[in-house]
Amino acid sequence: MEQRGKEHFIGLEWLRFLLGLYIVVFHTLHTYKLKEKAPWLMDMVGVGFFATSSFFVLSGFLLAHVYCRNGELREAATSFWAKRFSNLYPLHVFSLLLTFSVLTIINYLGLPPDDVKATVRFVVYDTNVDLGEAGRASIEHYMSNGELLVNSLLQIFMLQAWNPFYLTFNAPLWSISTLFFFYLTFPFAAPYLMRVKHKILWLSALMLIYLVPPLLVIWNGDYGMPFTGMLHRMPIIRIPEFFAGIVSYALFRQLRDSGRDPKFMVRILMALFVMLCFLGAIWLLKGERYWYFLLHNGLLLPAQLMLIYLCALAGAPHSEWFNNWSRRLGAASLPLFVLHVPVFVLFSRSEKILNVLSIECLQNWNSCAVQASEQTLSIWFYPLFLLMTVILCIWSMEQAVVPTRKWILKRLPLTAIKQS
Repeated sequence: MEQRGKEHFIGLEWLRFLLGLYIVVFHTLHTYKLKEKAPWLMDMVGVGFFATSSFFVLSGFLLAHVYCRNGELREAATSFWAKRFSNLYPLHVFSLLLTFSVLTIINYLGLPPDDVKATVRFVVYDTNVDLGEAGRASIEHYMSNGELLVNSLLQIFMLQAWNPFYLTFNAPLWSISTLFFFYLTFPFAAPYLMRVKHKILWLSALMLIYLVPPLLVIWNGDYGMPFTGMLHRMPIIRIPEFFAGIVSYALFRQLRDSGRDPKFMVRILMALFVMLCFLGAIWLLKGERYWYFLLHNGLLLPAQLMLIYLCALAGAPHSEWFNNWSRRLGAASLPLFVLHVPVFVLFSRSEKILNVLSIECLQNWNSCAVQASEQTLSIWFYPLFLLMTVILCIWSMEQAVVPTRKWILKRLPLTAIKQS
């Protein structure tokens, strides 16, 4: 049992890092207008929900590995919650501060037409309906004072994922809110799920339960508000992914302890299944609108479970340098999810301004801002953005989040910790 607790999944460290990086690319690469030049590339990076769902499944898998022993939590629920809170909240606050700083900067610079709208009040309603001639302007909205107060409180208490109408401040922060809810349920659900006997049946049942909400939306035929937002991020709807990760680890542990790891050919077939599901999702997303909801909420869950299972089977190399960097990059995955938007906004505006910067800008900034807004981003600088983002996320995790987490834990009452 002690050895099990020390087992470290290097393959899963790389997986969660790559999932975070995929989300960064998903949210930013479309800005470079590559749809006509490289449509295949835009298709390959256009299934962002596959990465997010895989990350939620992976969270359940890893937490079950770290915190469960013999179907029981290895420490008190209060200790678990304190550790999870101290890991999420500093990153949440750091992301909000970065977002507010970037919004202030770009609002001051005022590159038309979008940056003149840059304010904490500006949001876009979540909908999957055809906007027709009305376009994006029909779903843009400025929050009233009351809305701003309510959504600020939701952010402070990490409850922003429960707003199904629109995302506020830094949109990807909804994932922090959803994870926080998952963590609250873990001490109650994990011991039971780790002990279930018919694990394949449980995974199948969780998939079917997860498919119920999108099927109801499709049957109702309303793809607008608030249903799109509910399916996208409502924690109670997304929780089957997290629970499936826990059951998946229980199955993995059972098979590994009994010496029944999948053979080489079975692993090849599993990898082919994951690849075919991913490519199939790309193809189906070009079809009827309802496929988005089905793929987003449940239909790809078997592929996500197999992907995580395969990566968990990967052995750790003997290079301590490689293993150390694997852990550092893996730890940077959540910062990648929640920091990349403000970083990209600042990076892209800086590139545009530097393209036209001259002494005349000091004399007539409005004219300079108009020229900058007309600049096209260069794809050759994109790798630099990715590298800078990864470096920032590693730094923020190691130099900001971890020290703050330690500071918080020293001041929280951690009692009744069980010995593993």
